Amino acid sequence: MKLTELYQEIILDHGKNPRNLRKTENFNKDAKGYNPLCGDKVHIYLKLNENKKVEDVSFEGEGCAISMASASIMTDLVKGKEENEVKEIVEDFLKMIKETDQINTKLLKDDEKTKLMCLSGVKQYPMRVKCATLSWHTLTSAIDKSQNEINSEKMEI
Repeated sequence: MKLTELYQEIILDHGKNPRNLRKTENFNKDAKGYNPLCGDKVHIYLKLNENKKVEDVSFEGEGCAISMASASIMTDLVKGKEENEVKEIVEDFLKMIKETDQINTKLLKDDEKTKLMCLSGVKQYPMRVKCATLSWHTLTSAIDKSQNEINSEKMEI
């Protein structure tokens, strides 16, 4: 199986069967994101414990396969991580989408890096970059409580 086929398979799987598509009970941080160009909507729910570790993370929303797959993969990968680790993973992912070809963080296992790398192909389609990054920017906003709603038209990619 070619790498591009594997990547497509991962995106389709997470897009059709998103993980953590629900509302986290007793969440203590949340944020909403909206991509008016594509119609993607996401609401991230985050439950951090007293040590700032992600006890649970989930999302509700609707959108294209890339948007849903990205949110699904993201929630899978950050669960159980410390807040500072989550921020490092988000930063590394956004850097990969914008400029590099690799995920460099040491916080993820090789199979987890492969899941993230499946989204690297969106670089070729600038309109799709916003689909892939919307949930990531929204997660950062939930952690920092920086904005009530992320709008992809106003976010830096």
